[in-house]
Amino acid sequence: MSTFDAIKDIAASGMSAQRLRVQLAASNIANAETTRTADGGPYRRKEPIFQTLLLGETQEGVPVTGVQVTGVQQSNDPFIPKYDPSHPDADANGVVNFPNVNPVDEMVNMTEAGRSFEASVAVIRAVRTMELSAQDLLRVQ
Repeated sequence: MSTFDAIKDIAASGMSAQRLRVQLAASNIANAETTRTADGGPYRRKEPIFQTLLLGETQEGVPVTGVQVTGVQQSNDPFIPKYDPSHPDADANGVVNFPNVNPVDEMVNMTEAGRSFEASVAVIRAVRTMELSAQDLLRVQ
């Protein structure tokens, strides 16, 4: 694999991972008030699990690694108890367990993931520009 292809593959793997990170953060925000799921309890925050991935080697024999998502785990952080005796999911003491989701943290997560995605797009654009410049130089000679 050429160095340019290696750089593009690394950036593409990062883009894929960050896309899932944004989707999970959006799901967490959408369910921040969900007190009852199909499993019977409040919604649990979901987080991606990242791992390095060997993509191949450059022509010089340098290993090329990217990132992959190996799974999605549910957070074991405690639920947020709130007193609301009129809520349909309140217990005998009037306490309702709300999801362990902090919308502000999720927005920060989305912002970080979006910026990482944009950085990978910039890398791919820069590599494409360098490839075209190299082709132009070869044509001139």
